[in-house]
Amino acid sequence: MALNDAIMTSVSYLLFTSSIIYAQMVSQDLAEPEIDLKVVGLAMYGIGIAVNFYHHILLSRLRREGDREYKIPRGGLFKVIVCLHYLFEIVEFLGIALVSQTLFAMVFVLGSTLFLIGRSYAIRFSSPC
Repeated sequence: MALNDAIMTSVSYLLFTSSIIYAQMVSQDLAEPEIDLKVVGLAMYGIGIAVNFYHHILLSRLRREGDREYKIPRGGLFKVIVCLHYLFEIVEFLGIALVSQTLFAMVFVLGSTLFLIGRSYAIRFSSPC
């Protein structure tokens, strides 16, 4: 990953985290949600981060030293879903949103989902299969 991409990704995660914390602080005085989704959200987050990590390892093994081209693995769910790591990143974000149960988190999940779908689509049609 290029340094500017790593910096931009890190800054976006930092802004997301600080925004979620701020949204939680602002919503402290509001009534608690009727349904507690913390356990479900934590489970989704744990599964999402573990499977996302696993797929990043698979993807990192496809590239040779100095190779900058995206490659799509063959077999398994990669026949159906090109960017499985994006899918499970969405699962992670949804888990965070279920824990926080704020409008900001849900809007972030929606925006991130749309962005990752577009990115996945672009990768699918720009990479050799």
